[in-house]
Amino acid sequence: MAAGRIPLVLLACGSFNPITNQHMRLFELARDHMHSTGNYQVVKGIVSPVSDGYGKQGLVSAEHRNAMAKLALQTSDWITNDEWESDQPDWTETVITMRHHHGRILKQYQQSTGPSPQLKLLCGADFLEGFRVPGMWRPEDLEELAGAYGLVCVSRGGLQPERAAHESDTLWRHRRNVFLVREWVRNEASATEVRRALRRGLSAKYLLPDAVIDYIGRHALYTDASESKNQGTPLRPLAKQYQPGGTGGSLG
Repeated sequence: MAAGRIPLVLLACGSFNPITNQHMRLFELARDHMHSTGNYQVVKGIVSPVSDGYGKQGLVSAEHRNAMAKLALQTSDWITNDEWESDQPDWTETVITMRHHHGRILKQYQQSTGPSPQLKLLCGADFLEGFRVPGMWRPEDLEELAGAYGLVCVSRGGLQPERAAHESDTLWRHRRNVFLVREWVRNEASATEVRRALRRGLSAKYLLPDAVIDYIGRHALYTDASESKNQGTPLRPLAKQYQPGGTGGSLG
């Protein structure tokens, strides 16, 4: 590792339903950008699929989503899939997942004499759009996420993260801990569009790794029946805020 650089771990939380080439591309773009600052050395990337309890329409089981992520990441020497979040019986706030991984990272580096490692949330611009959804994020969670950890946000399709970052007072206050990455080679393929293609019997080649396509075919995933799963069910972060003593939540 370059002398004086801060070890940095990038954590991406999401459905990964299924994991796509674009998901993995976000890690590469973010690593290049953080290296270009001259302050960081990215040492690891973590894919953290959300729990089945998230309640998103069309969400296939965590067992399948983890298996596909592991297959997709076989060609990476620095990005791994982690099952801690998906193993939780209920949906877990993003900030809780951040705390878990940060604790693990600190233990791994406790004997190191260099700079303390940092953990930042990696996301696409659509993730920041979730900050505008009433009840999706508790103010104190967003404050901890941006202040204690930080974000690396990559532009996605027609969505640009600059506006969402500008419109959030919390992100503006911690703007030195929020890194906005422009994707010049645009790839607008989303997991939603991939699922639609698969349901219709269309090719997803070059949108997904071949090993993932083979896995989907073997297990007959992403059909009309699977897309109707959780239909009409509110996302867990929104449902949780209305429960007595509910905690509200963050977008997972």
